[in-house]
Amino acid sequence: MNALLGALAKLSPLTLWRNPVMFVVEVGAVAATALAVGSPGFFAWSIVVWLWLTVLFANLAESVAEGRGKAQAATLRAARRDTTATLADGSVVPSSALRKGDVVVVGAGEVIPGDGDVIEGVASVDESAVTGESAPVIRESGGDRSAVTGGTKVLSDRIVVRITQQPGESFVDRMIALVEGANRQKTPNEIALNILLAALTVVFLVATVTMQPMAIYSKAVNPGVPDSAALTADGVSGVTLVALLVCLIPTTIGALLSAIGIAGMDRLVRRNVLAMSGRAVEAAGDVSTLLLDKTGTITLGNRQATAFQAAEGVDLRDLAEAAQLSSLADETPEGRSIVVYAKEHFGLRERPVAGAHWVPFSARTRMSGVDVGDRQIRKGAATAVMKWVRDAGGRPTDEIGPLVDGIAASGGTPLVVAERGRVLGVIHLKDVVKQGMRERFDEMRRMGIRTVMITGDNPLTAKAIADEAGVDDFLAEATPEDKLGLIRREQFGGRMVAMTGDGTNDAPALAQADVGVAMNTGTSAAKEAGNMVDLDSNPTKLIEIVEIGKQLLITRGALTTFSIANDIAKYFAIIPAVFAAVYPGLDALNVMRLATPQSAILSAVVFNALVIVALIPLALRGVSYRPANASAMLSRNLAVYGLGGVLAPFAGIKLIDLAVHQLPGLS
Repeated sequence: MNALLGALAKLSPLTLWRNPVMFVVEVGAVAATALAVGSPGFFAWSIVVWLWLTVLFANLAESVAEGRGKAQAATLRAARRDTTATLADGSVVPSSALRKGDVVVVGAGEVIPGDGDVIEGVASVDESAVTGESAPVIRESGGDRSAVTGGTKVLSDRIVVRITQQPGESFVDRMIALVEGANRQKTPNEIALNILLAALTVVFLVATVTMQPMAIYSKAVNPGVPDSAALTADGVSGVTLVALLVCLIPTTIGALLSAIGIAGMDRLVRRNVLAMSGRAVEAAGDVSTLLLDKTGTITLGNRQATAFQAAEGVDLRDLAEAAQLSSLADETPEGRSIVVYAKEHFGLRERPVAGAHWVPFSARTRMSGVDVGDRQIRKGAATAVMKWVRDAGGRPTDEIGPLVDGIAASGGTPLVVAERGRVLGVIHLKDVVKQGMRERFDEMRRMGIRTVMITGDNPLTAKAIADEAGVDDFLAEATPEDKLGLIRREQFGGRMVAMTGDGTNDAPALAQADVGVAMNTGTSAAKEAGNMVDLDSNPTKLIEIVEIGKQLLITRGALTTFSIANDIAKYFAIIPAVFAAVYPGLDALNVMRLATPQSAILSAVVFNALVIVALIPLALRGVSYRPANASAMLSRNLAVYGLGGVLAPFAGIKLIDLAVHQLPGLS
């Protein structure tokens, strides 16, 4: 009922003028109504009714597409409820009064009043109102998990948040507008197709307007030619010409074009991805290069210690003890796995270390470790640790290089452990490629998409993982500048690029990419730079996004092909009916042998309206997508929707004619 009411509201010319094809149909329906009033009859009023139904069905398609986002928008509005906010100075204000740059304090059990970044503290946050996931997430100051969303709830501890959005511009506000379709701008391809449809409409309008004068002229110069049954009275003649125009112009795709675009965004929303514009969804369908982070996307992400390999002359237990000692303060999954491995395989238990000075890992040093009394232990990247040993006057043993290379060549990550002046050995960390990734990348290849793995690992490790996963290329030891440079090189070669990211250092690359998918757990800078946000923060979803984008383009192309193709049958139905009496030779086109000229015209108009209703589910669901190259997809669309668009109307119009012919006034 809501969709029907929405369709009726869209009958306003102020709304419908944005769709030139359906605007012409509505103007034609108004004109036909006026003509039918002047020359009443069953045939004329039947045409008028179905012309108005054609416009209504077109509006219904768009209204149904928009309505699918209403339920999620209602949930989001509930999450956006007005709350109070405690400012840093202790004053309490409504959340609607907050401005960008304000600092608020949020404690356990309180609702976060607006979008922002955590600048102090760490807390467990319930984001189910936005993401639909019941499991709480951790938000903390610094790093790439500092962004919080207004309307979510702090479950434990206390955080200080700096607001990053003005009122009415929050993440939830933008999402509500987009899922409802209220803020959906037409994409460049959609605009171009609208221009083409408008041009075709103008051509057929001019052709239709000239038909009656031509018929009158032919009657004047050939007095013996009988009157056309469809052109006997001026009023009926006008209604017939309006019907002819509506059947000739591409009404099917004109009616469904907007619904196809809205449904594409809706399919993303259902997968918890927010596209900032329809253009981003469309661009995803044209992507030819896919950049994927290794950790967490291609691999499981939590590298685990699987072996210790001691240097010559070093006892394996001494290596295990030093590796565990240097990892006691390392809270990363890798660090914890080293402690656990030493405990399980060497019986070394965690213990407090008095007077220890812990050295945290940094991107600059690429090492971490501990200083205890006279002992200095470090673990980290091979080149960094070996340099540290050399700077201390030591000399790495000859077998360390082959150990490191062997681990890297097998797809593992080597961490070298050293004590001041000498190398003790190597830790073998292994990251596991996710199940099914090779098959997914094979699908991408069949779609003509080139996949590139991005990792901070050394080239040997990166190559081993790339070979195991089946990606086309890789970028090792990647920095933010390297990512940006790679994207620019790909785009310079005429390729469309998609990538994911979550950190502030990913923002330049996300902004440069044609499709930049930011993780919801990431920083505000990343979410502002990208043109999509994944609420589940699942990097592998980029592959699904590309598939949805391609499905959108295929659906639009398939229904455009069908719309233009099914006009062919209408030509064979309606033109002989209108002009066969004036131009007897046209009767040869009446291959369907329709009963009477009036039943033929009405049958074509009825089919023209009903086919819109029949295709609404396909427009909303999308044409089924199968990975294939562009030429194979084009051939399939022409075979299914081109040939189907030609044949279906012949059968449909004939069946409708058999029924319509039995109606009084048309038999």
